[in-house]
Amino acid sequence: MSGELEFQPDYRQILQVLNNRRPDRLPLYEHHIDAPFISKALGKEILLQGNKPADLDAYYSELINFWKSMGYDAFDYEAAICDILPDHGAILGGRPGPIQTRADFEKYPFDNIPHIFWETYTPHLESIARVLPQGMKAYGGCGYGIFETSQDLVGYEYLCIMLFSDPDLFTDLFLRIGDLYDSLWSEMIKRYSDLFVFFRMGDDLGFKNSTLLAPETIIQHILPQYKRVIDHVHQAGKKFLLHSCGNIFPIMEDILACGIDAKHSNEDQIAPFDKWIDLYNDRIGLFGGIDVDILCQNSYDEIFRQVLEAGTIYRSKTNGWGLGSGNSIPEYVPVDGFMGMIHAAMEIRKRELR
Repeated sequence: MSGELEFQPDYRQILQVLNNRRPDRLPLYEHHIDAPFISKALGKEILLQGNKPADLDAYYSELINFWKSMGYDAFDYEAAICDILPDHGAILGGRPGPIQTRADFEKYPFDNIPHIFWETYTPHLESIARVLPQGMKAYGGCGYGIFETSQDLVGYEYLCIMLFSDPDLFTDLFLRIGDLYDSLWSEMIKRYSDLFVFFRMGDDLGFKNSTLLAPETIIQHILPQYKRVIDHVHQAGKKFLLHSCGNIFPIMEDILACGIDAKHSNEDQIAPFDKWIDLYNDRIGLFGGIDVDILCQNSYDEIFRQVLEAGTIYRSKTNGWGLGSGNSIPEYVPVDGFMGMIHAAMEIRKRELR
């Protein structure tokens, strides 16, 4: 399969979406393609066998070459902040995080986190820089977002309680997370600006019906910390994409005011992709448009037909747009479903060359 769709990647195509301009050819975008899905698609297990440079190079070469073989100009990599936080895990649910009181907050080892972060992820970033094919770059940067980090440090339910039981601690928590992100992101941009075609933060702020916190709470406590990161990105001459799931329409104007250049994550049960185009096409680039449920519930032929039809329409009515799923490609997505989307995108590219 890997040679079937080989082509010469050109990261400038996907960068055009961040400039809200129509790329010369339709770019593909995924927030993430799980390694177990790639293993399933290739028919062989893709595993990181060790932590030596040769092990990392072999692993990332296989992952990145899969993205390239599927027609992507760039691939995602995020150095996940929450994964290296001391006492990580509350974001997964089922337990409180390590910060529940002012005393917990004061003793939490925030100052140690940058050292842990760079010790963990520098070998991975250096490996990616060594193995990237010509014409490809990564997109991503520091993984997780401001709100998600607060959930990992406190727990979602406990965070909601803290907002009312100790509002000063709630305020200080987000300011301290903002300081951490300011430190990690500024250093990421300084060290690896050339590795990334654009930078991205993933931070799920909503669910099907509304935001996960009251809009005014997000606007007051979370978005100012976004802007600190976005300002660093723009000062370096780079572009910024926000990935956020859920119904966040009530705060989109405030998110736009932070300076995002593009948005991803869309679900048909919240709003058709046409709504995102109608509201924001003239202001930011957009990615996605193909609901993950479509890829899971339909045959290859039906997916090919739907994506070809929808993609042709979206391509004609958007400024900057890249085709992909509305969220990501986890292991449970059928390979035929994914390939139906990929082949439809290739067909759109071919038709535009005629």
